[in-house]
Amino acid sequence: MEVIYIRRVNYYETDAMQIVHHSNYIRFLEEARIYFMDEIGLPYKKVEEEGVLIPVIGVNCTYKTPAKFDDILDIKVKIKEYTGVKMIISYEIVNSNTKKDIFLGETKHCFVNKDMKPISLKKVSSEMSKIIEDTIA
Repeated sequence: MEVIYIRRVNYYETDAMQIVHHSNYIRFLEEARIYFMDEIGLPYKKVEEEGVLIPVIGVNCTYKTPAKFDDILDIKVKIKEYTGVKMIISYEIVNSNTKKDIFLGETKHCFVNKDMKPISLKKVSSEMSKIIEDTIA
């Protein structure tokens, strides 16, 4: 299942070249990931209230075409891989008007408890695990 998060580029997110500063894409991914989790029925707040945290343990990205102030971005989000202990989420950012690829990337995550100890989501919450598994099918 792919979810699209739509976002307008703010002026303050651009650099001296008047393009989106590369560091801001990581923020865009987080916004899109939070939206994605809401859309699939696993809002982060609810997940954390259940004692599960989902830290980022890696980021991989490729910048394709610069985004500029006031561009509308379609951020396509989906779960690429899920084991119960780890998860990889993929992202494709496309300029809504030109349809050009702006950015391709992935974030790698693990599941931990509030003491930051690794857990298997399949064992801790079969309900949450099933929701994630159903998005991959």
